[in-house]
Amino acid sequence: MECNIDAGGKYIRLLLGIGVVVFSIPVLMLTLSGLIDTDIGWVVVAGMWAGGLFSIFEGWSGWCVVRALGYRTLI
Repeated sequence: MECNIDAGGKYIRLLLGIGVVVFSIPVLMLTLSGLIDTDIGWVVVAGMWAGGLFSIFEGWSGWCVVRALGYRTLI
């Protein structure tokens, strides 16, 4: 796991991850209040947390899984 993205890519991935985790809070509140079906809501919130935290990890470490697989990303 060596660094394979530049500072711009790190910044974008970090902001994206933080945004997803923050946006999961209203979804969590809607699930807890019963406006969203609890089975679906918990899966969505868990997916948002998993994806967001992984994106934060990518931004922090400078390693992108997509680039590690050989694909070129724009940022």
